[in-house]
This record gives sequence, C-alpha cells and structure tokens, in this order.
Amino acid sequence: MQEQCGGFALPLDAAAKQALVDAATFGQGRLPEPRAHELGTLYVRKAASQKLSSSSVIALGAFDGLHLGHRALIARLVADACSRELPSVVVTFDPDPSEVVGLRPEARLLSVSDRVRGLSSLGADAVLVMHFTPELAGLAPAAFCTRIEEALHPVSVHVGTNFRFGARGAGDISTLQEILGSRGIDIVPQDLALGGTEPVSATRIRHLLAQGALDEAAELLGRCHYVRGLVMHGRGEGTGMGFATANVQCEPLSAMPAEGVYGGYVVVEGVPYASAINVGAPKSFEETKRPNFLEAHLLGFSGDIYGREVQVIFCRWLRAQRRFSSMAELEAVVRGNIEWVHVNLSADSEGAIC
Repeated sequence: MQEQCGGFALPLDAAAKQALVDAATFGQGRLPEPRAHELGTLYVRKAASQKLSSSSVIALGAFDGLHLGHRALIARLVADACSRELPSVVVTFDPDPSEVVGLRPEARLLSVSDRVRGLSSLGADAVLVMHFTPELAGLAPAAFCTRIEEALHPVSVHVGTNFRFGARGAGDISTLQEILGSRGIDIVPQDLALGGTEPVSATRIRHLLAQGALDEAAELLGRCHYVRGLVMHGRGEGTGMGFATANVQCEPLSAMPAEGVYGGYVVVEGVPYASAINVGAPKSFEETKRPNFLEAHLLGFSGDIYGREVQVIFCRWLRAQRRFSSMAELEAVVRGNIEWVHVNLSADSEGAIC
C-alpha cells in the first residue's frame, strides 16, 4: 500500500515532487509590484495594472496560511470581480492585530510577503497591506468602514462570517451591513469551510503543527506547510558524522512544527532538495537549543549557502526527538532517516545519500 504525502503517493516521481513544491510555495512567484497607498502598500499584478479604477470588489481579512477557507473566499471574490468587470483587491494587515492590541502574538503560517505572493497566485488583481497601527486599532467600526470606502470605492465586500473589526473587535457582519450596506455596497459573507466536523481556521492549523500533525495540517491548508530562514553556522557535529547539515534560523514568529525529525524539501534559489529536517536541538545536544531553529541535510547539494535565505517544506513526520545511548546509535538512526528521504522524496535519486 502506498503512503501519502501532501496528497501525493510515495515515493514521488519528478513531476509529483515539483507539483508538491509549487503547491506549498505558490509556485515561488515573484512579489507583485509595490505601490505606495494612503492605507499602506498596494501590490499589483502586472497583468492587472490597467484594471485598477475608481471602483473595486474587495475582501477583508488576515488570510494567514491561505487555507481552504481562504481559497474559497478568494475564488468567490475573483468571480464576483470578473462578473462586474472590476479589479479584485484583497485587504490584509501587517503587523498582525494581535501584535498591536496587547495580546500574545500568534505564530505566522505565512510571512507577509508570502501571503501577498499567494493571494496573487490565487487570482487577486491587487493586495493592499494595511499598516495596522494603534491608531487603526482604535478606530470605531464606522470610521474604519469610511476609511475603506473612501480609499477603495468598493461595490461589494467579501468577508468570512467570523470577521471582526474596529476598536475592541466591536464590528461584525451586521455592522458592515448596517454601515456599508446602507450605502448601496453589497456585503458578501462566506461561511467557514469545514475540515471534518470543525471549521478550518489558522488557529486550528497552528495547533496541529505544534503537535507535529503534518498530514492533518496539510489537508486544511491544501498544501504542505513551509517556513523561511537564514542559513547560519552551527555546531558541526553532522560534518563529523559524515553528513553536513544546513543550520537554519527561521523568522521569529514562524509557525514551527513540533520538535522532531521530518522528511521534506529545502528550496535554495528556486531549486528544491529532498532533505532530512531536524526541528529543535537533538536531545544529545540540548545545550545548544535555540527557538525557531532547524537543521537539514540536503541530498545532492554541495556549495556554500551561509547567509542565504531558504524555504523549508515539511512533508512527513519521521520520528520524535530522543536521547541516544551512543554516537554510533545516533549515526545509524540519522542514516536511516536520510535513506527514507532518499527513497521517497528525492524522485530522481540525485546525489549520494550522505
């Protein structure tokens, strides 16, 4: 019986490997053209530059992760905009409101730049990243609606049914209907998508990742989860055992999966390398533990990538962290993890196993 990984049967062939990587990273598309805007930064797809006019069809939300619920909402937004022959504009926020209003900041499933890339790949003509400031957080719902209306001139507004806005989250769907609906603007609420019996949400996906439940998280995301980070100098134990690792310090608020060993890919300058990935310090070297840190052995890669940014895609949980009785035992288990990656994820079996 074949195993599954991100919706693909293992082992992956070359086409399935590329499809998995493209789905996870939204095709690694370039960031659309940024333009200064009175509410923040407007990113406009080149093909849509001529479509921007005085009116638009908009969606409002955080859209962290671009999970299945977000995708359904954006698809409806784009269809509505096409039917009206108007540009589709997604309005999102940076920093996350939780970082401004005094709550505990939530881990990010996607960086702001990746969120913009993803929204553009889903068909949005433009993405407006609003600067979420204390002043914006303190706006009454009516003032927030007026600001949006004057800046974007929407003829319809798409939101999830759980959308809240305005000071202390006082505004909701009924508030939008009362304020903008009374001005002739269509309010289009979207029911939350279900994953099983529960709604699909970024909070639920973060919880699954924190448990190491990659398969369940991927089902709700519609893709494998990935993070970005910079390659740093590390301990050097891997080189001593015969398999050098890339030591990656991920962005501070990245939604990291649970500590453990995973099979996946490290994308270096657009090229994916099948990799055995260790999240957190191994139990044998706990004194070097650092937050949001991982190590990856890239099959078939050689070269100097210190200081470079890479993307790390998590495809399959392989094992939990544990303390080994000897370096020989550790070495044997690590080689077994690398062998699994070589057989199941390398597709064209590029390079040596170690």
